[in-house]
Amino acid sequence: MFVLGIDPGLSRCGYGCVSKGPDGFRATAAGVVTTDPAEPLPRRLAGLRADLAELISELEPDTVVVERIFFRSNARTAMSVGQASGIALLTAVEQGCRVAWYTAAEVKLAVTGYGNATKEQVQEMVVRLARLEQVPRPPDAADALALAICHLGASPWAREKALFA
Repeated sequence: MFVLGIDPGLSRCGYGCVSKGPDGFRATAAGVVTTDPAEPLPRRLAGLRADLAELISELEPDTVVVERIFFRSNARTAMSVGQASGIALLTAVEQGCRVAWYTAAEVKLAVTGYGNATKEQVQEMVVRLARLEQVPRPPDAADALALAICHLGASPWAREKALFA
């Protein structure tokens, strides 16, 4: 199974592709898709959609995993991340992919064994689990790889529960 993780964001949207074989996880791509903050919002969203569609078409994942966002404060950030998340979900479905989502706490628990792990702890485990030489930069790429690892490492029942398309 080949999974594309997406850490949604309007300025920087992280992506990370991971497969799982008999020898464990293997990261095959990671990076970010960016939009220009000087552009009007509709153009930024359209650009993000086009870039994600191209990425999904190129990588051909079986499943796309998007972080399920929960915010306690900063409504402005929540709105832009929510818009980017919606674009990621829509684009994945339009490209014919199965879609799943996990909260940050679920990803932390799956990757580190502790639901309140720090960002640094998650990044270090991503390096170990995916057998990378260093932490992917920017952090959005590492977060996206963690999403994919979370999905691939979940039990078949949990993976099915997380799927919604």
